[in-house]
Amino acid sequence: MKDAMTQAPANLRHLLSEATACLRTAGVDAPQREARLLAAHAADTDLAGLLRIDTLPPAAHATFMQTLHRRLNHEPMAYITGHTGFWSLDIAVSPATLIPRADTETLVEAVLDHLPDRNAPLRVLDIGTGTGCLLLAVLAEYPQAVGTGTDINPDAARLAARNAARNRLAARAAMLCGNWADGIAGPFDLILSNPPYIPHADLNGLMPEVVRHEPARALDGGADGLVAYRALAAILPDLLAPGGIAVLELGIGQDSSVPAIMRLCGLHVLEIRPDLGGIGRALVVKK
Repeated sequence: MKDAMTQAPANLRHLLSEATACLRTAGVDAPQREARLLAAHAADTDLAGLLRIDTLPPAAHATFMQTLHRRLNHEPMAYITGHTGFWSLDIAVSPATLIPRADTETLVEAVLDHLPDRNAPLRVLDIGTGTGCLLLAVLAEYPQAVGTGTDINPDAARLAARNAARNRLAARAAMLCGNWADGIAGPFDLILSNPPYIPHADLNGLMPEVVRHEPARALDGGADGLVAYRALAAILPDLLAPGGIAVLELGIGQDSSVPAIMRLCGLHVLEIRPDLGGIGRALVVKK
């Protein structure tokens, strides 16, 4: 790769062709699209704007080469660009947090169906908020709601606060550093959580983008992947308001084990909602 691209090609089409070949060789999925996304980022435009560009200026070409090397090392695109889309929001990301996934939007869909009054003055708690994407997506849909996000990682809590400001929701969102809901007083009408749920032995089998770059602490669910759910089940009954619900993200194959844990702590399962791939993704429970 290095020998093939040591000089800046004058033609963007040639640059994209060479980059696509390098990404394909490195085993990056959708290499042509990835090359175009990197070029658009370097040129400070979008994919549509890239169609109007024939060459990259020297500074943009240097940025493209730097980011291409990062992507060839399987660094996620969102970490390279510094942001990603989630629901209707633009979410800043960093290596302190997991990158928001489209599958997690299933939780927002479940909330909207179970709490149909968009003007309800909900009190919301997001445990393990990460980027804040879940809490902020819900607050964007419920203009009278207020929410608190907690994360054990102070860098994540700070990023979530920046995302609240970035999406003009800071007045209704408090982002705190803390362990689970320690020191948090309920009750809450809605509790959200996308906890760590990957069994420890499975971590090294994840995609290199995940295992090399995303924070293991936010992925590792212990020996059976269920440690976080046991902790959540123990505190949810005391935190939920009468009639309130909790919506939790599930991992693959956890749509039987996690509901059983919740029932043991006196919680009633309302729904297990599948994502677009048919995987049970959003667990909805109440007292």
